[in-house]
Amino acid sequence: MPVETHVLLLQLAGILVAARLFAELAAHYRIPRVIGELLAGVVLGPSVLGWIEPNELIRLLAEIGIILLLFEVGLETDLGRLIQAGSSALRLALAGFFVPLLLGFGICYYTFGLPMLVSLFVAGTLTATSIGVTVRILEELQRKASPEGQIVIGAAVVDDVLGVVLLAVLYEFATTGLVNPSNAGRVIALVAVFFVTAPLLAKMLSYAIYRFNAVSRAPGVIPIALVALVLSFAALAHIAGAPELLGGFAAGIALSRRFFLPLGLTLRVDPEFSKEIHSQMRPIIHLFTPIFFVMVGLSLDLSSVDWGSAFFWVFSLALLVVAIAGKIAGGLVVAERPHVRIVLGMAMVPRGEVGLIFAELGRVSGVFDNDTYAAVVIVIAYTTLLSPFWIKLYYRLFGHRFAADERAAL
Repeated sequence: MPVETHVLLLQLAGILVAARLFAELAAHYRIPRVIGELLAGVVLGPSVLGWIEPNELIRLLAEIGIILLLFEVGLETDLGRLIQAGSSALRLALAGFFVPLLLGFGICYYTFGLPMLVSLFVAGTLTATSIGVTVRILEELQRKASPEGQIVIGAAVVDDVLGVVLLAVLYEFATTGLVNPSNAGRVIALVAVFFVTAPLLAKMLSYAIYRFNAVSRAPGVIPIALVALVLSFAALAHIAGAPELLGGFAAGIALSRRFFLPLGLTLRVDPEFSKEIHSQMRPIIHLFTPIFFVMVGLSLDLSSVDWGSAFFWVFSLALLVVAIAGKIAGGLVVAERPHVRIVLGMAMVPRGEVGLIFAELGRVSGVFDNDTYAAVVIVIAYTTLLSPFWIKLYYRLFGHRFAADERAAL
């Protein structure tokens, strides 16, 4: 049944106000703001009050929020440092993807005796990393531009691409009972082509926006043109088979002050223009981004969990150990100092919306029963809601080691 317009407007107003109030409350108690926004969704959603259910409008606005957040991440990314972190980011992504996948499948299939398809879906859920949640945590700890922050961002991008490929394979397996390797290869090839060409195209378009802004007499050229550019690149990413948010990231990378064109090609843009991009886009990003985090909380229906089920507790605890240990193990294979390796793994733990996509597909396709779905959701909830606390605690305990590393690098 369609929701009436005035109800949608009130829901949106409630989401924005609740996100701000809970974020302020979290900041007052020195808790990461993302936790406040996630809890706002939990309180408003079916877990507590049941006032708001996720609908297509909220999902669309949340999708725009995460796309714009990744645009901001790309905008502030040092491409040179990201390339330097390439091998480390690739190791972190691959190990953090395959270790939980193999461990999760092994525990589900061999220990709990679940069917192969169910075991694959659960294992797929454990491979996910929520780049949105991770980036917000690093941002609030002022570590987004740090060396480990650049490694995590690069790894999370690779992790998202691998997740999309796995999701496509599992969906095909669930519907047809067969897996076509050529489809997975096609997705990988399209994503690779997109990442090579999208930043170059975005850089050229940004130069056109810069020239038009210089002669325009009407206000608002920069935010209107850039939002249109980011949304267009998100659509292109979707067409290429990649997550839409990666389109926003590619556009942000191209517009960053540290982006360079290959073969010595240059498009000189006034540095003041880059500052204008930051200042005029930030209010729009801050408007839409909280909707995404509230949406993650709305999607968690903790009231449906059978808290008295023995299977639920044993199964969810086993998955939780795999979910955390698998990502920590991914960090240990990176050639960095021990304290850096640990925080790299910790930063990849939050599952958030990516894990929920896997879980929801498993539920809708009939692969998951209620107990399995509930166990998977509670693991996603734990890794999403509580990871910011122990990452913040880790930096508080070992921050002096990171500071010493940075002083030694100067």
